[in-house]
Amino acid sequence: MSLPTDQKPTRSAFSVMRSTLARTTAVAAVAAVAVGTAVSATPASALAPDTDRTATARISSAEDGSGAPTYRVFATREGLVGHTTANGHRIKKNDHFVALPSRLALSGKGEGARSVRVCAPATGRCEYAPVWDVGPWNIDDNYWDPASRRARFADLPRGVPEAQAAYYDGYNGGKDGFGREVRNPAGIDLADGTFYDGLGLTGNAWVDVTFLWLGDGPTGTIRTGTRWPLNVRSGPGTSYAPSGLAAAGTRVTIRCTVWGEWVDGHLGSTPLWNKIGPGHFVSDAYTRTGTGRPVAPPC
Repeated sequence: MSLPTDQKPTRSAFSVMRSTLARTTAVAAVAAVAVGTAVSATPASALAPDTDRTATARISSAEDGSGAPTYRVFATREGLVGHTTANGHRIKKNDHFVALPSRLALSGKGEGARSVRVCAPATGRCEYAPVWDVGPWNIDDNYWDPASRRARFADLPRGVPEAQAAYYDGYNGGKDGFGREVRNPAGIDLADGTFYDGLGLTGNAWVDVTFLWLGDGPTGTIRTGTRWPLNVRSGPGTSYAPSGLAAAGTRVTIRCTVWGEWVDGHLGSTPLWNKIGPGHFVSDAYTRTGTGRPVAPPC
């Protein structure tokens, strides 16, 4: 399993916090299933199409406070260690990135202009990760966009991947854009580190994907100084429970800011914390915003 970068505290920002915000281990292992070398078998119940439900009926959508849409789609593990992604990244063991089935969502190598938040309802964990590859199944299915901007398959409802419609409804004759028989409804691929360590998954599963670049608001880029991800905390300090990971290079939307535990990090020393999602906080010492001051209103 990968070792995430933990937020390293130096001193409390407020005296009232001194007794509760004890220094923790600088680097902590994520409590997740150990990485294996073989793809875990997907439970049949996770894939079996319901006789009374179509792909359209399976749409689950929401928006976060930034306006970025969230859709529930089926996720598969990418694996392919040693191969090269569509943006030129050579896949390593325990990598942290995702693949989406459209080149329009691809970020540059090592960057995260197109990033997502992926949450697994089965485990309650989330990871923020950049889009570094194209797939599964298709390369021109930007299903997160409205029909007017969808490159292909514009007759499908927004939020429904073509593979999902092909698998459940026999859309396009049950085939993908290349004419291959669709054998699962996947709308996102997860690199091994994201799959195992970030989300704690043991098999392919339904996940909630928030397309962060479609939202509004100030942003920051996660910089850890290494290839390892950052622990996301449930509050503004290292005494708060980890709630997931943020991969290095990911561009996140900063919803609001709060003064919390003082942290020494890759970008400096500060008590400033950024809220990047519901119950998700990261230290500004690991978030490049272009300034050491708050870029969003107080929480």
